[in-house]
Amino acid sequence: MFLWMKAFHIISMVCWFAVLFYLPRLFVYHSMSEDKISRERFSVMERKLLRGIGLPSMIATILLGIGLAAGSRWSVYSAEAWFWAKLACVAILLAYHHMCGRYYRQLLSDSCSKSHVFFRWFNEIPVVLLIAIVCLVVVNSK
Repeated sequence: MFLWMKAFHIISMVCWFAVLFYLPRLFVYHSMSEDKISRERFSVMERKLLRGIGLPSMIATILLGIGLAAGSRWSVYSAEAWFWAKLACVAILLAYHHMCGRYYRQLLSDSCSKSHVFFRWFNEIPVVLLIAIVCLVVVNSK
């Protein structure tokens, strides 16, 4: 059962990161759009991505991760610094996901003051977190 949970944890994590890579890219295009039709199209795409894929995959990733950590390996994981560093990265990722939701709502209401340049840089944050999380787990887990 552990390996099945691990497989689905990785699958849901990949789906979640796909959203976190693509959604800010949509924000770039949305913030650059000048006509109402384009803004509405980007709003629909962002909503479907955030709510239809992002939220379910984030929840699945978190729940499966808790299941994996809370299982028979808790005593091993909880004693390792890499595990707590990974959880810190996941906490930052959750905050990033929340910020994406906030920016989505601002773009939806045309009240976002962030530029396309900001969103281009904002889009790089999950890349750094992905590198950190994967390296922490692969290099340190036994």
